[in-house]
Amino acid sequence: MTELSLRPEDRTPAPAAGPPDRRAALRDVRASARRHRAFLGVLAAGVLLRLAVMAGYRSVMWFPDSDDYLSGAVNPNPGLVRPSGYSLFLWLLKPFHSLTLVAFAQHAMGVATGVLLYALLRRRGAPGWLAALAAVPALLDAWQLQLEHMVMSDTLFGFLVMSALALLLWPGGAPGLRWTVGAAVLLGLATLTRSAGLPLLLLFGLYLLVRRTGWRHVLAALAAGLVPLVAYSSWFAAHHGEFAMTRSTGVFLYGRVAPFADCRAMRPPVDEMPLCLSGPPGGRSVYRSYIWGPDAARHRVEAEGFGPQGERLARSFALRAIMAQPGDYLRVALTDIARTFRWGHPQFPDGETYHRYLFAPTVASPGAKAEGYVRRYDSGYEPTRVVRPYASFLGAYQRTAYLPGVVLGAIVVAGAARIVRRRRRLGGAGLLPWSVGVTLLVVPAFTAQFDYRYVLPAVPLLILAAVLPDRSPTIGP
Repeated sequence: MTELSLRPEDRTPAPAAGPPDRRAALRDVRASARRHRAFLGVLAAGVLLRLAVMAGYRSVMWFPDSDDYLSGAVNPNPGLVRPSGYSLFLWLLKPFHSLTLVAFAQHAMGVATGVLLYALLRRRGAPGWLAALAAVPALLDAWQLQLEHMVMSDTLFGFLVMSALALLLWPGGAPGLRWTVGAAVLLGLATLTRSAGLPLLLLFGLYLLVRRTGWRHVLAALAAGLVPLVAYSSWFAAHHGEFAMTRSTGVFLYGRVAPFADCRAMRPPVDEMPLCLSGPPGGRSVYRSYIWGPDAARHRVEAEGFGPQGERLARSFALRAIMAQPGDYLRVALTDIARTFRWGHPQFPDGETYHRYLFAPTVASPGAKAEGYVRRYDSGYEPTRVVRPYASFLGAYQRTAYLPGVVLGAIVVAGAARIVRRRRRLGGAGLLPWSVGVTLLVVPAFTAQFDYRYVLPAVPLLILAAVLPDRSPTIGP
């Protein structure tokens, strides 16, 4: 009688054998979709935009550096100008003989960066709308989309750095040894992709010390991060006779000081005198490059360039200029940093370089000497085709759909303010992503030259620092 008096919905059915209830699983999926509906909308838009890029510019877009990267993929060797990590990534994809696959893989990394940012914020307790908004620049910024479509190292670099920070911050509290070692390895691989990653390893070690992770974790993490660097430097030494990662640090630094270096104030030795430029420093343009082209002054000390003698003299000259004119060095670097925080995207450094960053009606092709490398990498390669209406839409989209520099500046300030407010908590969870993001903005200005593509990998990290909650991780997203 008691059982008969129960309502059917109050009865607890006995566990049924067989496959799980598909309707229950569907309900769970629908509930999860409702919970993440804001982000799913942004994600869908990001995927559709990337499909439009692949349809509008077939197969990839080119930058002058692309030739060297592809050469290193066809003939693997440690490059003199930049680390060859990206070339090794291209080499891994070489068996497929498809540059379209390279573009697809890089677009997938761009999407994954946005997903990692969103997932980490939700894991740490951020509301869905805020986490979805934070992922918008990574997923929808037109300049990010264009960079992903070029044969360039920046997308891979940004993905590796974001993955390292996600791995470190995901557990909440003090990360375990496996988390710190994994993050350090990823940062080491990022350094092989772009040398700007090297100071990030140092920041990583300092962060672990500040967070009182323990010497065991710090030493193990740094050792793990150095393993890829030592292995690569050994490879470099076997090819070039020096235990180093590149032979261009001094040359790039020379390009940084050339606009203001005054040999009358520096008094360089005789062997460095050929690097002096004629005319007063005040008349030199910061828009031009002082290291590329047949007329570059560095060719006066070494005709071929990037040899040990030229690198040594360029580094010595650059350091001498910095010591003699520290105010001018600081002024030039700060001027470049300020370019990051402008409202728009004014042309810099020159029209040809700037045009390569645009979804334009015409696009550049690989250099003449690179044609052989391209054919060996992708036997079916044809010059990049611009296909309308996709390309026309992307060109219009790029004129408005980007993160203005002023907004990025506000994000940097917001992250700094949160760190100051949480000084009793040693800066809070945002300390590391903020430090890494700011370092990525500052280092190129002091060591080379401003470039819009150097800014993009820092954006997700700075947004993460500005909105990442300090609370313990939630059970799920």
